[in-house]
Amino acid sequence: MKAILIANPKGGSGKSTLSTNIAGYLASCGQRVAILDLDRQKSSTQWLAGRPLSLPSIELMQSDVMRDSPLDWLVIDSPAGLHGKNLEHALKLVHRVIVPIAPSAFDIQASHEFLQALHHEKTVRKGKVSVGVVGMRMDPRTRAALTLEQFLKGLDLPVLAYLRETQAYVNAGFEGKTLFDLPPSVAHRELEQWAYLLAWLEQEESI
Repeated sequence: MKAILIANPKGGSGKSTLSTNIAGYLASCGQRVAILDLDRQKSSTQWLAGRPLSLPSIELMQSDVMRDSPLDWLVIDSPAGLHGKNLEHALKLVHRVIVPIAPSAFDIQASHEFLQALHHEKTVRKGKVSVGVVGMRMDPRTRAALTLEQFLKGLDLPVLAYLRETQAYVNAGFEGKTLFDLPPSVAHRELEQWAYLLAWLEQEESI
C-alpha cells in the first residue's frame, strides 16, 4: 500500500478538496483507495457519506480499526497544526506529501515555515518521502503564485499544480463526486490543471 499525506498547518488551505479529488482520481483508475480523515471538521468523512454507490469506490479508514482487505492507496487528510513528533510519526507512514497552499500572504508564510520543517525531516532529506506543493484557488499568473515560487526557492520542491477557483469543485463536492467523476466535457479545463500532478503521482508509483 502506498500512502499520501495531504498536510498544511493552517485550516482552510484546501486539504479536503485535494484529498477527495486525489482519491477520486486513483479510484477512477481502478485502484483500491481509502481516505483516513484526521481533520477535526471531518469534511472528507461527510463527503464520503454522500458519495453515490454507482461511482468508483473509496473507503473510509478508521484510525483505530485494522483492515483485513488490502489497499493500493491511502490518502490521509491531516489535521491543521500538524508538527513536531506528530509530523515525524506521520512521515514514517507515507511515501509522499502534498502541501496545498491558499492564495494569501499569511497562508504562504505559514506554509513556507512548514515546508522548511519538512525539508529538515530525516525521511525527506534521505529521499524516502517525496514532497510537492499545490497552489489552491490560485492562478499561475497572479502575484500569489509568484510569491509562492519565490518562497520555494532553495527548498527544491516542485509546484505540482495551480488549481484555479471554480464552481466545478463545489458542485461536484455537494454530490459526493470529484472532477474525475464528471463528464470530460464538463470539467476539461480543470482537468488540464491536474496534468502535471497526476504525472508526478504516476512517476512516483513506478519507483
